[in-house]
Amino acid sequence: MKEIVNTVTIGGQDLRYAILGPDDAERSLLVFNGIGASLDSVFPLARHFARTRIVTFDVPGVGGSPTPVLPYRFTGLSRMIVRALDKLGFGKVDVFGVSWGGAAAQQFAHDHPERTQSLILAATSAGFVMVPGNLKVLSKMATPKRYLNPDYMVEVGPDIYGGQLRFSDAVLREHASALKPGNNRGYLYQLLAGVGWTSWVWLPQLKMPAMIVMGDDDPIVPVVNGRILAARLPDAKLVTMPCGHLFILTSPAETAALIEDFIFAPEAAKCA
Repeated sequence: MKEIVNTVTIGGQDLRYAILGPDDAERSLLVFNGIGASLDSVFPLARHFARTRIVTFDVPGVGGSPTPVLPYRFTGLSRMIVRALDKLGFGKVDVFGVSWGGAAAQQFAHDHPERTQSLILAATSAGFVMVPGNLKVLSKMATPKRYLNPDYMVEVGPDIYGGQLRFSDAVLREHASALKPGNNRGYLYQLLAGVGWTSWVWLPQLKMPAMIVMGDDDPIVPVVNGRILAARLPDAKLVTMPCGHLFILTSPAETAALIEDFIFAPEAAKCA
């Protein structure tokens, strides 16, 4: 697998990016990661794609992307990422967003439909209209402590993420060791980006093929949120996996196969 990790500068903001995948990839998948997670967490998933190139970024304040002076919104992030894609030579992309990154992916698809071949949303919601998960679990996500302290990640990870991670601290330790955490201000900016945000109003405008993937044991984003998204998107399918919140980590081969089956399906190819 080709692995390119570098930095691109957009409007004075450095963005660390990675391009991963086979040299002869037929499609490019733009990945928006979950809150607080650096692009390093995408590597295990990327290794399971056979026909698809992955491009992903550390958003400002996470990993190798410096924290900006001022907070940003999803609309600003969307503009920044499309400019970065232009600079890196990417045209149309399939768009994949996980959790917090699912909101960013929805915003990108709304702002740049001409660049979005398909939309895949994982363990995410339509914003403030979401049906919340376990409040005790959500309170543990108020700070980036789990990314800064691997022992804390192992302590709270099973309750936060559910699924197979309830039984495997080895996977959590591997995940924590691979991350390059940002700082408290960068994490706060990610939280602020989503305050008051919702895609509910304009989701019916998104005409590209869409797939929503939810874990049936997700303490953070219950499956009902996937049903809401699927009902609002005109051309969407909903898939439920026997997993928790982080199935891209616990079931990377199955997740990659599911995505490739979708983006190479005839209906998705029509938008190419």
